[in-house]
Amino acid sequence: MVKVLNKLTVLPRWVVILIDQFLIFTSVCLAFLLRFNFHISEVISYKPLSGIILTMVAAFASTLITKSYAGIVRYTGIQDGLRIIRTELLSVSMIVIVNLVYYYNTGKNVIPFSVVFIAFFISSLLLYQYRILVKNLFTLYKTNSGTSVPVVVFGAGVAGFLTKQAIEADLHSSYKLVAFMDDDVQKNGKEINGTKIYNSDKLNDLVKKHAVKRLVIAVKNLSIDRKNEIVDEALAHGVRVSYVTSFDKWLRNDFDVKEIRDINIEDLLGREVIKLNNGTIQNALQGKVICITGAAGSIGSELARQIITFRPTTMIIIDQAESPLFDIERELRSKGLPTKLIVCIADICNKERIDRIFNDFKPEMVFHAAAYKHVPMMESNPSEAVAVNIFGTKNLADTAVRHKVKKFVMISTDKAVNPTNVMGCTKRIAEIYVQSLNGYNSSLALGNTSFVTTRFGNVLGSNGSVIPIFKEQLMKGGPITVTHPEITRFFMTIPEACELVIEAGVMGRGGEIFIFDMGKPIKIYDLARKMVMLSGKELNKDIEIVFTGLRDGEKLYEELLNDQENTIPTHNEKILKAKVSEYQYDEVCRNLDLLEDFINDKNEHKMVTLMKEIVPEYKSNYSRFEVLDLPQG
Repeated sequence: MVKVLNKLTVLPRWVVILIDQFLIFTSVCLAFLLRFNFHISEVISYKPLSGIILTMVAAFASTLITKSYAGIVRYTGIQDGLRIIRTELLSVSMIVIVNLVYYYNTGKNVIPFSVVFIAFFISSLLLYQYRILVKNLFTLYKTNSGTSVPVVVFGAGVAGFLTKQAIEADLHSSYKLVAFMDDDVQKNGKEINGTKIYNSDKLNDLVKKHAVKRLVIAVKNLSIDRKNEIVDEALAHGVRVSYVTSFDKWLRNDFDVKEIRDINIEDLLGREVIKLNNGTIQNALQGKVICITGAAGSIGSELARQIITFRPTTMIIIDQAESPLFDIERELRSKGLPTKLIVCIADICNKERIDRIFNDFKPEMVFHAAAYKHVPMMESNPSEAVAVNIFGTKNLADTAVRHKVKKFVMISTDKAVNPTNVMGCTKRIAEIYVQSLNGYNSSLALGNTSFVTTRFGNVLGSNGSVIPIFKEQLMKGGPITVTHPEITRFFMTIPEACELVIEAGVMGRGGEIFIFDMGKPIKIYDLARKMVMLSGKELNKDIEIVFTGLRDGEKLYEELLNDQENTIPTHNEKILKAKVSEYQYDEVCRNLDLLEDFINDKNEHKMVTLMKEIVPEYKSNYSRFEVLDLPQG
């Protein structure tokens, strides 16, 4: 029996049709017997053969028309029952029409109408019940296979019901559904197809009763906070957590348990969906020429994905990294949108190359995401950080002014606030330059280019960020390395960050620094600990967390505002505008000229000393440049 069920994962359609026809034949015979009170002699005297043949032909035609055989038998549900009824009604309609025509011409019926309707009810019942029987056989086999993993589904609604169907239908899945849980107390004690529903606070009891090993979240639009509560409780009881990625296939009766996957840390750190002013964004981007620098990076590539959906006339993507730029180009072209895509390999510090790109393609709006961002690496290579993050930005900004670009959106970082490292300071100086350039343009009534800065913290899953590193360490069996037990960071998903960059860029009129609401800071140790638990491993037994000490230039706590800055709200609650000091363009340029001389002279100490003068709040931390800090007071 086991071997047969393993092989018959899907019954061939011809077998389903054959079984259906046999059951319909049986139904007609039973209907004749019922009609004539089981007097076989009366049935024979009526000569039922022509009526049986008519019924079989009508049933076969109806089956082909409605494709009632198309459903996978072990997935049978309400929709299959309705399809059977539609098929039988169509068959009855055909028989009635033929009967009426025959009666009109001969004064006799091919088959008694009473037999037709009795057969309709019997066949509908048999066709549905045989499918349920096959489904239950598969479920019974799976339940008694001895390798099942007891599962609780959180969510006793439509999504939960679909999850139950998927788990029970997949013969090769090890899941065995033992209970539902739901926040709705009115559902407590009720059942869904024989599976009991419990209150959401009963997980401990279910673990004890059924040795539950996994909880599957099957609720659409569950809030992030509630999702975290559920996951934390499950992990506390040693229960792994999964969720349903999409219900689309299941709604089409295409049940695949692979739609259930392990929940990961990104699912718990994301936030509620942002409400964007899409109409305003559409007006600002549609039909325009948009340029994105750093387009092969995590932020730049996501900006490209989102911006192209607003259908600019042309989109110019710039980066030095050939292979990832090729990848994002291929992805964007596969969308089949009418936007003309221009792909440029270019160094943003190369004045001639950038000038030629702007001259040839005439961008109207620039999103500047190109930058060096890794703190310890830039601490070891400060000249490169200054060259790209400051002078690369200056080159782009100056070129934008010369070519009358309407808006320039610079992407900055929370590390620019009270910087403790070279990278953060270079980004702060870049902020200062574009602000001063915006003020200079405005004072001369040039008004050609508006400069807007956006500032936010770490993004989840970006290249070289903490989560991918932790995942890699987990795969290798550990240890997971954390620099300090108290270190915290702000986090935001890449799509969310880019949505806010686009809205802030469109919203800005020039000179603003927009700060994004990053939510609450997260302790990196807690993040690592939860990732270990989500992986099903035991902390300090399977995986250890090792503290390595703060790296060069690293902060314990990130900030979004410096000591002299305040914020004012905007129409988007996730975007705040910083009230910042103004800088004189001429003075900034003089300092940058000196900075460039120090780069050319390869004098790192003089270069960093000047950076500390330009940004007095820059105090090096765990760095060889601490000796250069300006004295207090």
